[in-house]
Amino acid sequence: MITDYSERLIVQEVSPRDGLQIEPTWVETIDKIALIDQLSLAGFSRIEAGSFVSPKAIPALRDGEQVFKGITRQPGVIYVALIPNLKGAQRALACTADELNLVMSASQTHNLANMRMRCEDSLAAFGEIVHFVQGSKVRLNASIATTFGCPFEGKIDEDRVLQIVEAYQELGIQGITLADTTGMANPRQVERLVRRVQQQVSPADLTLHFHNTRGLGLCNVLAAYEAGARRFDAALGGLGGCPFAPGASGNICTEDLVNLCDEVGIPTGIDLPLLLKLSRGLPALLGHEVPGQLAKAGRNCDLHPVP
Repeated sequence: MITDYSERLIVQEVSPRDGLQIEPTWVETIDKIALIDQLSLAGFSRIEAGSFVSPKAIPALRDGEQVFKGITRQPGVIYVALIPNLKGAQRALACTADELNLVMSASQTHNLANMRMRCEDSLAAFGEIVHFVQGSKVRLNASIATTFGCPFEGKIDEDRVLQIVEAYQELGIQGITLADTTGMANPRQVERLVRRVQQQVSPADLTLHFHNTRGLGLCNVLAAYEAGARRFDAALGGLGGCPFAPGASGNICTEDLVNLCDEVGIPTGIDLPLLLKLSRGLPALLGHEVPGQLAKAGRNCDLHPVP
C-alpha cells in the first residue's frame, strides 16, 4: 500500500479534445476557447486543447485551428494537440501547438477501425512525423490505445505493449501514454504493466489514460501511482469516450480525481473549487447531465445544516 503521498500527481486535462469529440451537440468555438482559458487558470501544467483530424471523421472538433489560435496561453502550460497523420502535424505546427500526441492501438482490429490502417502503417506514418518536426521545439508523445484490452480482440499481450513502447522510442518519440481506451483495465493488471513499462520509460515521460467504463477508473489511478506513475489524463465532468469503442464511457473525471488526491494527501496543484464551478456549468453548455460525481455531491468539507 502507498505510505508516502508526498510526490505530486500531474493531471493532464483532456476535456477540450477527448471530452468533446463525441458530443452530439456542437459546442461553439468561442465556448471551447472560454473553457480552455478557464482551465488554464486552474493550475494545470498540461491541457489537450484540440485535435487536427479530418472534419468528416470528428466533426465536433473541426475548428481546431480557430481554437488554438484563439486561446490565451498561460506561462508554464503545455497545450497538446492530437494528430492522426503528417497533414495533422503540419496543421498543428502552424498553430504552434506545444506537443503532438500520436495514437496507435495495440490491437490490430481496433487500429483498423480507429485509424483505418494497420499498425505497421501507423508506425511508418509516425516516422514521417518525427522527421517533419526535427529542428522544431514541439514535443512528441505517442499513445498506445487498447493497452489493457480490446473490445474486438479481448486481452492484449503485455509483451506486445512493451514492443510498441520500444518501437516508439526507436523512432525518437520520448513521451508514452498507456491508454485504457475502453475501460477494461483492473488495478492488479495496471500495477504489473506500469512496473514493467517503467523499466523502459521514466515517470516523467509516462502518462496513464483511464476510462471509467466499468467503474474502476480511480482504482486504476491509485494502482498506477503506487507503481510509480505520476501523470494521468482526466476530463472535466467525466466527459468523453472513443467513437470507435462499443460501450466505452467517459474518461475519469478530473474533479473526482483531484478530490481523491486532496482527501488522501497527494498534491496536484489544481484549484478544485474552480473545477467544480466549471463542471457545474457543463450541463448548460452541452444540454445534458455529465457523469462526474463530486459536482453533484459536493466535497466532504461542504457541510449542510442540521434538518
